[in-house]
Amino acid sequence: MTIHREGYTSIGIAALAFGIINLLSFTFISSTLPWLAAVLFAITLFLFLFIVSFFRVPNRTHTIDDNAIVAPADGKVVVIEEVVDEEYYKEKRLQISVFMSPANVHVNRNPITGKVVYNQYHKGKYLVAWHPKSSTENERWSVVVEHPKGSVLYKQIAGALAKRICNYLQVGQSVQQTEEYGFIKFGSRVDLLLPINAKVEVKMGQVVKGGVTVLATWS
Repeated sequence: MTIHREGYTSIGIAALAFGIINLLSFTFISSTLPWLAAVLFAITLFLFLFIVSFFRVPNRTHTIDDNAIVAPADGKVVVIEEVVDEEYYKEKRLQISVFMSPANVHVNRNPITGKVVYNQYHKGKYLVAWHPKSSTENERWSVVVEHPKGSVLYKQIAGALAKRICNYLQVGQSVQQTEEYGFIKFGSRVDLLLPINAKVEVKMGQVVKGGVTVLATWS
């Protein structure tokens, strides 16, 4: 396991806060209220370890399969339905959405190999990530990658806690399946808009792993 580069500043701030709070606590509180100092230590240690854990990048064997569309993120499948995409395709697409809780790994990975033909950031609201309108009203970043068998739009969506979406792709760039393409801080969701005839390989409520679980296959 490694720590993602997006976490260096946050972890540094958390470590500084942990040190200052406990230095003050053990200096001014521990002699009179040792139980309170112990509680503060336990709470701040938990929060610090949580911040470190949030930015973890686990070692995994990724799924490389040209006929597969792989999960772009860890989380739970919360949407499998046909929708009309108004942003790019202007037609019906098959949407699969993965919700990431703050406890999930938040690295985003390319679900397919191909060429980036669209990359657009949208300002927006911060509705909870499972809200039906979060796909179209929340802050989000949309990418379309063209594959020989079709194209996929994948959309990073900010949630109520997520205030920063990181996207590293550019139009014209060639990408490889399961390579990292972005990161979302503190709870969020990723939508995939697939060809309407794609074969879904997951179920509602299923827990998936980014870069590992096959969400669908090309028809």
